[in-house]
Parts: sequence; structure tokens; C-alpha cells
Amino acid sequence: MSPFSIASTLFSLLSSVSSSTSTPSTASSGVTTGSATDFSSALRVASIKAQSVSDLLGSVSGSSSASDGLNFLSGGSAAGGSDPLSQFGMSTTTQGLSASGRNLSLYDPESAYKMMSLINNADVTYKAQYSELSAMDSAVAGMQQAGQTLGTTSTAMDSASVKAQLQTFADNYNGWIKRFEPTVQSNGVLAGTQAAQVSLHELEQSVENPFNGAANGIRGLQDIGFNIDPNTHLASLDTNKLDAALATNAQGVVNTIDQFSANFAKSAELLDSANNFIPNQLANLNGAINYIGNNTASLQAEFGSGDPAKPSAQIAKALAAYNQMTSS
Repeated sequence: MSPFSIASTLFSLLSSVSSSTSTPSTASSGVTTGSATDFSSALRVASIKAQSVSDLLGSVSGSSSASDGLNFLSGGSAAGGSDPLSQFGMSTTTQGLSASGRNLSLYDPESAYKMMSLINNADVTYKAQYSELSAMDSAVAGMQQAGQTLGTTSTAMDSASVKAQLQTFADNYNGWIKRFEPTVQSNGVLAGTQAAQVSLHELEQSVENPFNGAANGIRGLQDIGFNIDPNTHLASLDTNKLDAALATNAQGVVNTIDQFSANFAKSAELLDSANNFIPNQLANLNGAINYIGNNTASLQAEFGSGDPAKPSAQIAKALAAYNQMTSS
């Protein structure tokens, strides 16, 4: 497969990754790394230029085949067994990269070099995102278990036990928020990643659902003292409000908690189910990572080595976790 064919396939593959990312972050080298948008654009431009050059070379060499005209890009010879641009006194045969890592036989070696820099950064970014999203995947399963455990509340329990159940859930929920909400914020590893954003949003909406307990005259967990701070998104328990609700409608409180428990656990289960947000994004990232890894040598030989990735501290930490995860 020619380098431009590899690049074209890589563009299609990365489109599936970038479809759920939208917010780029900028590395210290000035290369956009948070999404595949700039990289995809570079591949589009490269493909268009390649086709134009192919048509030109095909007409010069008398060949009607675009692939024949592109043979010079991979070090081969054009139709007729000669380098078509040699007719103008210019050789295009690739003899390796320059000391600066550029392929000087290309028409625009600097643009090709920059495109390879984007690929190098994409490789690192996607590995870091895969690591973080895998950790979120495991945490979602933990939140599902926390929701199910809350469903063991019963009217046989005293007020202190009901409080303890709700407080334990609040602690688990707050741990989830503190761990993963920073990752979707600006410059976070998962910034712009829809799978992560949806996961955080869906579980918060489940907690704030006002229809839990409606059949018992209760409008969600808020009516029994369980609240989400609109600024920090952290949960808190108003024990005085819970005591008042238990004193007047203990069965309704228990039914509300049980209904919430089932709904919350179901929301967490769906996020992690086959063909849903997290599994789909992990599959897209894994496909992109594998494709870049399998074709980096060919791409660098054609477009230049590119600048090495310069990840932020957060991405470097997640990348180290990815390397540890894949080395075992």
C-alpha cells in the first residue's frame, strides 16, 4: 500500500475518533493535539495535492494511470522505466531523509513534515485518551455497583442506617466527580471527548431526576435532602431534611431511594453496554492507535520524521499508564 493510500485510510479511521471529540489542546510545539481536526485537514490537502501531481506526471510520462504517476513518491519509477521529472533535469527518487528529518525529494517537504508532526502527536494523544477512558469505564462499573447497593435500604432500618447508606453513596459519587470531571475540562486528557462528557452528564442527571418517588408524593432525592451543588457538581446530604421526610413518610423515602437505585444503576450499565458511548470510543481509539503503529515507518519515510510529540503533564501521565497497561 502506498503512503498516500495509508494516509487516506488513516484519515477515514481518525474521522471516527474525531467524530466524538471537538475541543483541541495545543502542545508546546504549537501543534494541535486534542483532536484529529487539523490532522484530518492535512491529510485531505495531501491527498488532493497527490492526485494533482499524479495527473500531471501521468500526462508527462504518457501514462493514463494515476498510480503510475505516483510511483516516484515511493522511490519507484514511472511508466516507461524512468523518472518523469528527470525530463526537466529534476530527480524525484527518494533517497532517504535529510539530516533535519525532511524528505527533500517532495515538492513541499515542510508541509509534509508538519503533517507527520501531527501524526506523532495524535499517536500520543490517542494512547493517553484510551488509558483515561479505560479508567472511566472501570469507574462506571463501580458506580453501577454503588447504585445497586443503595437499593438495600428498607423500612426496617433506623434513621442512622438510612443516613449512612445515602452518605456512602454520596462519597462514592463525589469520588467519581473529583476523578473524572477535570479530565473533560479545557486541557484535560478527555477534553471534547463525547463519551466522557455524556457519562458524567448522564449520572448527574440520574441523581437529579425529579420523578423518583413521584408515586409517593416525593420529587426526587432533593426532597429527602440529597442534593448536587450546581457549581462543584458534588453531592451533599441534608440530614435534617432527611429526618423530617422519614418522620412523615418513611415508606415513601425508602421507595424513592429504591427507585433511584434501580434507575441510576441502569444508567451506568447502559453507558458501558456494547455499542454504546464508552465501548465505541475505546474501539475507535484502539483502531487508530494500531493503524498509526503499523504504518508509522512508511509514513515517516515518505513525509519526513516530524517533530516528536511534546505532551502536557496530564497527557504524559496518562500515556505512562497506557504503556504500563499494554506492557503487561
